[in-house]
Amino acid sequence: MGVLIGLAVAIGSLVSGYVAMGGHLAVIWQPWEYVIICGIAIGTFIIANPMALVKDTGRAAREAITGAVPKREHYLSILGLLYALMRELKNRPRNEVEGHIDQPEESEIFKSFPSVLKDKDLTLFICDYARLIIIGNARPHEIEALMEEEIATLKRDRTKPYYSLNTVSEALPALGIVAAVLGIVKALGAIDQSPAILGGLIASALVGTFVGIFISYAFLSPLANKVKATREKQTRVYVIVKQALIAYMNGALPQIAVEHGRKGISVEYRPTIDEVEAATTTGGRSEELKEAA
Repeated sequence: MGVLIGLAVAIGSLVSGYVAMGGHLAVIWQPWEYVIICGIAIGTFIIANPMALVKDTGRAAREAITGAVPKREHYLSILGLLYALMRELKNRPRNEVEGHIDQPEESEIFKSFPSVLKDKDLTLFICDYARLIIIGNARPHEIEALMEEEIATLKRDRTKPYYSLNTVSEALPALGIVAAVLGIVKALGAIDQSPAILGGLIASALVGTFVGIFISYAFLSPLANKVKATREKQTRVYVIVKQALIAYMNGALPQIAVEHGRKGISVEYRPTIDEVEAATTTGGRSEELKEAA
């Protein structure tokens, strides 16, 4: 919503300011220059990136526009799941716990937290390290180093759309000049026309420079930054899992280990201690499960 509001404010300010100066909107409506600039930008973007990244960039842009970041309820679900899983690790024999991590989609623990189970990558991350804990001979500092390396890799992969969009954004002013040059070429082809016609053609050509700069700095560059911020918030959940599991491996009780994870949550979405306790002490069931029950 914030992206759409910001874009509406930017375009509204542009149009109203231009009209207030006495400008005519028909002059800046040059659809074929828009086609030249945007078409070249899209074409070069496809050339420069593998198709998987092109598709992921589309998903990242949609997530940024819709604000698809973990909220308080999702963090509570993660903490509730971790508490229930660590309690099983502490109190149950290995063969009983293995069933939860080998087939999480069949596990009553994971099925109690559908918002976490729906995230396949996060579920796999939790199960992989729970499996290492079960093995029993892994040292906490070694597991922590491995987790940090994997999280860094995930963050690097998930922020690739930011860099690809930023590259296109930096190229757009130059693409606007390309469209302007083509417009000037067209204007010079009509050099024998009256000054009024020639002036209109030159004015239309200069719109290309304006469009390239406007799309770059007023839309694509801010969108790229929004994509980066959104994806970084999404990968933050892995840090929460790491904090809790490492604390558990170092001897903390499940309730204390969950608190280690809670402290890693941004203040904006961090649940209170009471909320976490309510989500964990009733058998590790989250609020979302209580409501469904």
